[in-house]
Amino acid sequence: MADEKKVEEMNQEAGEGCETPEGTQAEAPAQEKSGQADCEADFRESADEEGQEDADDSEEDASKEKKGFFSKKKDKKEEAYKAQIAELQDKVMRQMAEFENFRKRTEKEKSAMFETGAKSVIEKILPVVDNFERGLAMVPEEQKEEPFVEGMTKIYRQLQTELENLGVTAIEAVGKEFDPELHNAVMQVENEELESGTVAQELQKGYKYRDSVVRHSMVAVVQ
Repeated sequence: MADEKKVEEMNQEAGEGCETPEGTQAEAPAQEKSGQADCEADFRESADEEGQEDADDSEEDASKEKKGFFSKKKDKKEEAYKAQIAELQDKVMRQMAEFENFRKRTEKEKSAMFETGAKSVIEKILPVVDNFERGLAMVPEEQKEEPFVEGMTKIYRQLQTELENLGVTAIEAVGKEFDPELHNAVMQVENEELESGTVAQELQKGYKYRDSVVRHSMVAVVQ
């Protein structure tokens, strides 16, 4: 309706613009009608072109609006994907951290179990070492070169070497200040050469496995 009204207005303007002078109207009625028809055709063509331009503009606006709608929809999808990726990355990082903590905890537990087992075995071996030391200490000086005594001495030394390779070391006692974490005082003695609180005698040798005490030294301490 708006286009038809616009065409009528343009036709009216065309009629006004195409009027011929009054003096010549009677002389050339046919020419007037022809010119008027041409003007009306031109304005109709112009109106059609403007209508087409308006239609093209409408289609362009609709296309832009459609593109904008899909662009917003695409942006929302991208934001959703980014949020999902960030969430998955956070989960992966948390699981990796939990696995690392589990690995460290497992290694620590395995190490503790190994040390506990090793200490248990060492505690059972130490009485054998004690018996070797007592037996060799009772051998008279003139019999120490006999084959049997030499064989026992070599076995004892080999046993000591293997214990040292495992990390077992003897605790120093005689002449050292008494340390309740290393020594077990079973008696007190008088000794003028040593200060009070010093270990004067070792009754049973103590041992350490790495940094932990396997067996305390049994000692006599100066009063």
